[in-house]
Amino acid sequence: MQNAFKFSHPHTDVALNAYAAAGHILNDVEDRCGGIPAGNAEKMFQPFTQGSDDRSGLGLGLSIAKRRVETNGGTLSVRNLPGTGCVFTIGLPRHLLPADSPVAGTA
Repeated sequence: MQNAFKFSHPHTDVALNAYAAAGHILNDVEDRCGGIPAGNAEKMFQPFTQGSDDRSGLGLGLSIAKRRVETNGGTLSVRNLPGTGCVFTIGLPRHLLPADSPVAGTA
């Protein structure tokens, strides 16, 4: 979310959507950064990579996030929306809580 707000154009929206599909919980963060140049999608996840003129960070956030998600059996991917923005998707395996869990059965 932080990157989405940081790189989206002023006076545009950032959307967060969460949903379940095929045994996974998916979280989409859609920004309005204007899109990314062709061929740069997977490079974004490499350490010390910065794809914009804003150099206020170290270029580690996406590589750390991807590693943490993968450590938990999930995926982190990006889909380019040319001329509009990007959709970053975190997919994590869905786990059922045991019936005796304190949060099982609560909504």
